[in-house]
Formats: sequence, C-alpha cells, structure tokens
Amino acid sequence: MNTRYVNYLWDDAIASRLDEVDRLIYRSNLLGSDQRITNTGGGNTSAKLMQSDPLTGEKVEVLWVKGSGGDLRTAKRENFASLYMSKLERLRASYEASNQKGAKTPLEDSMVAAYPHCTFNLNPRASSIDTPLHGFVPFRHVDHTHPNAVISVAAAEHGEALTKEIYGNEVFWLPWQRPGFELGLQLQQLCQKHPQAKGAILGQHGLINWANDDKECYELSLSLIERAAEFIAAKDKGSNTFGGQKYPQLTESEREKFLAALLPWLRGQISQQKRFIGTIQTDEQILRFVNSQDAERLAALGTSCPDHFLRTKIKPLYVNWDTNSRDVKALRSLLTEGVERYRSDYRTYYESCKRPDSPTIRDPNPTVILIPGLGMIAWGKDKSESRVTAEFYNCAVEVMRGAEAIDRYIALPQQEAFDIEYWQLEEAKLRRMPPENELARKIILIVGAGSGIGKELAIRVAGAGGQVVSADLAVDAAQQTANEITNKLGPGIGVAGSGISGCGPALGLAADITNRESVRTLLRQAVLAYGGLDALVVTAGIFIPPDASGHIPDEKFQFTLNVNVTGSYIVADEAGKLLREQNLRGSIVLTSSANAVVPKKGSFAYDVSKAALNHLVRELAIEFSPLVRVNCVAPATVVQGSTMFPRDRVISSLRKYQVPFSEEESTETLVSKLSRFYADRSLLKDPIKPADQAEAYFLLLSDRLSKTTGQVIAVDGGLPEAFLR
Repeated sequence: MNTRYVNYLWDDAIASRLDEVDRLIYRSNLLGSDQRITNTGGGNTSAKLMQSDPLTGEKVEVLWVKGSGGDLRTAKRENFASLYMSKLERLRASYEASNQKGAKTPLEDSMVAAYPHCTFNLNPRASSIDTPLHGFVPFRHVDHTHPNAVISVAAAEHGEALTKEIYGNEVFWLPWQRPGFELGLQLQQLCQKHPQAKGAILGQHGLINWANDDKECYELSLSLIERAAEFIAAKDKGSNTFGGQKYPQLTESEREKFLAALLPWLRGQISQQKRFIGTIQTDEQILRFVNSQDAERLAALGTSCPDHFLRTKIKPLYVNWDTNSRDVKALRSLLTEGVERYRSDYRTYYESCKRPDSPTIRDPNPTVILIPGLGMIAWGKDKSESRVTAEFYNCAVEVMRGAEAIDRYIALPQQEAFDIEYWQLEEAKLRRMPPENELARKIILIVGAGSGIGKELAIRVAGAGGQVVSADLAVDAAQQTANEITNKLGPGIGVAGSGISGCGPALGLAADITNRESVRTLLRQAVLAYGGLDALVVTAGIFIPPDASGHIPDEKFQFTLNVNVTGSYIVADEAGKLLREQNLRGSIVLTSSANAVVPKKGSFAYDVSKAALNHLVRELAIEFSPLVRVNCVAPATVVQGSTMFPRDRVISSLRKYQVPFSEEESTETLVSKLSRFYADRSLLKDPIKPADQAEAYFLLLSDRLSKTTGQVIAVDGGLPEAFLR
C-alpha cells in the first residue's frame, strides 16, 4: 500500500506471531505512532473476539476496546478494557426500553457506571466513553481516530457535502453529537441504513471505520485519511494559506532572546492560582499561522474536536503584536491586557453556558498563547501535559489549514464545547486522579547534579513531581543524571516542543558557576525548556587537598573562594533576578559545611570559603525577601558517594587523623575506613550518605519549612564542636 500523507507500517511477519489481543495492541500502536492519524491520548481501537469464559469455559464474544485515558501510541494490554458483548447488548436493550433516554440525559451518563457490570475476566481497566461506538458497529474491528485531514472535513462549514464528494457512498456523515451511548446507537442505525459503508465522519469530531479483518481495518483507516489529505492538498493555497503573511519572521536568535526575556514574567502572570510548566513551539507551521492575516480570526473561533479543547480550552489567547517593532515592553503591555481580557471572557463563557449542576469554574487563565514572530507557548501542570497541549494546538492549526483550503472552518458551538469541558463524567475523572505530588508544578535547578548529593537530590525531587534542570561543570554527568530520571519516570506522553523545549521531566546542562555568562546561558536554557524557575540548589563545591606541609598554592586558594563563595553568589544573583521577574515565591538552597564553624588544620581555604558562604546566605535572605527564601545545608562526614572525596583527599584525611591504612588498599576500602572514622566521632555513630543529605535540601525546597529563611541546617550526625553558637 503506497501512501504519501500517512505512514504504512504493518508488518505481516510481526503480526503473525501475535495472539488476537496483541494484534489489536499492535494495530493501535501503529496508528498512534503517526501524529497525522491521531493525537496523544485520543482515539480508540477495538476488536470483538471469541474467547473462553473463565467460569464456564464456553466461547463468548468479548469486546476489547482501548480504555479510558489510554494512549494508542504507548498502549499495552493493560490499557484495554474487555466486556462481554452479551451484557453490553442487554445494557443497550435496557437503555432503549426507557422513556428517559436521549443525548445528555442522566440515563445516558449512567450507562458509563454500568460498564463495569459487563466486564470480562475481572479486567480492572475502565471503559472509554466511546465504548458504544465500538460495541454497536456490526463489524469485528473498529478504528476511531482523529486525523487532521479528516477533522478538516468534519470542521468545514459544508462538511456533509464534502464527505460525499470525497468518499461517495463508502463513508457517511453523522452530525455532531457528544460522545456517549446515544451516539453509539445512532451509528448503529446508520450502519444498518448504509450497509455498503466502510466508515463515518463524525461532525466536528473525527473518523470511525470498520472491517472484519484487523489488517483490512488498519489499511482502511490509512486509505480514508489519505483520500482526505489528497483532496486538501489539491486545493492548498500555498503562500496565501491563512490569508497570507501579515507579520515578518524573526530570526531564531531573536526569537530565543525575546522568549527568554518574556517567559518568566508571563509564567508569573498566568500562575497566580496554580503554577504552570511551559512548552514552546516555533516550527514553520506554527510560525506561518501566528504571522498570518487570518490568525486572529481563526484563533478566536477556538478548536473544533472535543479532544482538542479539553486541553487547549475554548480558545487560545492571540496577541496582535507587530514584529516590526521588536518592542518587548509593548508586547508585555499587550499580554497584560490580553490575559486579563481572556480571564474575563472565560468567566463570561462559564456564566452564560453553565447548568444547574455544572462543576465550579476552573482556572480562567489561557493554556495556549500565540504571539506573532515568537510562535506558541503552551502550558500544563507538568512538562508532559504542556507538550500534549502544544501538540493538540498543532493539530488544531492543521485542521484550520485544511478546512480553510477546501471550505470555511467552523468551530463547535460554545454550549456544546462547555458541555464537554464541564461534563460531569469529565469532572468525575478529574476527581479520581491522585493528589499532585509534593513538588508538582515546580521547576528546580540543581547545580552539581552530576554526582553525589546533587544527583541524589535530583532523583528525589523528580520523584516528588518536580521538573529538574540537572546542571554540572561536567555536562556528561549532568546529562546522565537527567537520563536516569527520564528512564525511571518515562519521557511523558506529549510529543510537541521545539528545540530544548521538547525535553522530558529532566534536562542536563553545562554550568560554570564562576562565569556569569555561563550562568546566564544556563538559566536562559532552563527558561526556554520549562518556562521559568521555582527553586535553585547549589551543591557544587571544591576542596583542594593540601600538600605535605598542610598548604595549597595561592592560586588554588583563590580558586576555592571563586567556586565555593563567588560561584554560589553569581548563580544565586542571576537566579534571583529571574525569580523576581516571575514574581512567584521561590527558594534558594546553598551548600556550606561543618568546616564553616570548626577550623581544621589543612583545610584553610575550604573552611574560610564555607564560613563566608554562611554569611552570604544571610545577606541573600535579606536581599531577596519576602519573595524568595534563602537557606543553606551544612553537610559533613559524607564520604561514600561524594565527589568531594577523591582518593588523594581520602588519603590526606586518613593521614591527618592518623587512621591506619596502606597505600595498596583499594579506594573503596579507604573510603570505608574514613567514613567509619567520621561516623565514630559523631554523636549518632552512623555513616551519612548523600541521600541523607538530600533529604535536608528537599525539606527546604518543599513547603514544609516555608517560614524558614536565612538559616543553616546541619546534617553531620551530631558534631558538638560544630554546634552553632
């Protein structure tokens, strides 16, 4: 099968090795892997299979259908619900016998709660709201997708006529109706009325098609999408797409400069209720749209497909900024007015469309912001969600392009959009979601995350929901930490994002904190990746072992001060500017040592630097109050897992404390001896590891110590000589 607009990926050699359920999963993954076919989290696939009843052993017909909240691209067996078709049919008969039935009725919504009674083999996966669409189509295999090309037809003013023109009698038109039981019954009736049909276009929604063979169903999906895409391509308007260009392009370097300067402030503007994580989209398609004559008109119409506006809201915020001016101050003014107007419009939309039982109004801030020259900024509760939001508006732009090429784009009526956005079933789904993690919605930069305490903290922060910028002088080590986090947590399901903004929950970057320009570059990259910053931790530091006489050269003395004091000041100073610009409460945690209050022979430069850092924390706490808390952790006796203790320092310390050792012993053995010595001289007599230290940093980053600033927390096992006085 030759295709131009979608990817044909079916491999008979692979499919032949799979059982029937796994073939459904295989088909689903192929469809979901092509973003032109369906979007992340959208669409459903199903198969009606004959399987043995686990109680009776009899062969029964079972509907396997992608479950609620699943994603076709990443779906596995556990993401599919399974239902007895006989019980689903009895449920249909019960529904049809009622005189209370109909679209948007309480009875229709109650059917969703009845699906678990149809469950086959105790499958815990909740069924999708689209289950009736699959169950009542009289074919074994059904694909329901959201292809950009087909939704362009579905969202066109004369979509029904266009469907006939493109597909003849092979595909029929079904006007918009909210997904649910009633839509499934209408689809069943139309299948009976049009027995020759292979599929249907659901107005304002998407494509559904069917076959009795799974490969045939897959190929039919591609064929129907291909035909719509070919029809659109034949009418493409080229340079006149979206009415042609209104504003000139900016260079890539200009875009990055403007976005880096704008994003922290903008994030602060929309995050007064809940913080958002950002994703930037600056590819050719988005820039063509935002720079066009028709962008403002089309953006105001909002999206059409219900899967789109659940994430992008009823419409995006479009800011009519003249790129010729290069005036960031004017842009900020336009954004301030635009965000306030958007909130007002959203409240009006809610008040005019709400029903007596509607959930309370949600955050009225925009989740998609469009700016000529700069592209799109999408927002979500974490990186994955913001990338999904961006992906969905990417799809919306393609839908508008296609609809405007062949006809005129129309959006879903506001009341219908509201009834999807504030559907009680959607609200129930939101309520079932687990509470957000402790550091959710936070962007945390950890300098020194390549190893030791910094690495332990990065992993701890990510596990608590934080987005991690892992920075280190050794960029490979920083990236390794970020990779470890991403491999553990997964990259997320979102696939959008341009350049560095296409990252996952963690990002590895280089940083030389003694160089202010390097620090500025680091922060600029963090902002372009995630949209802002909520906290800074500096665990980076240096200890240079003395020579046999207990001294180090002057240049190394100065270097110690540069890294441990000046470096911490530079990165805190630059981060503080960003945090003030953002105007959201933040936290900075620096790293001291027990040596800051306990002078020791042989560590003159290190001790002085840490004593200075203790006072730097106090000065910064005053400087950044009341917006930003500045605190410090004073680790001590951490040897195992710490890069601060290379072999030469371990040997130097063992000599200083007269701990017996042999030069021939392994580094691991020497580290263990020193660790034991340090533990024995503490009150708690227990070796301290990087993870123990990381917990103190975590507390200062969290809200548990939200009233603490200007303080030093010691994690040293209890050293009486280091007690602060």
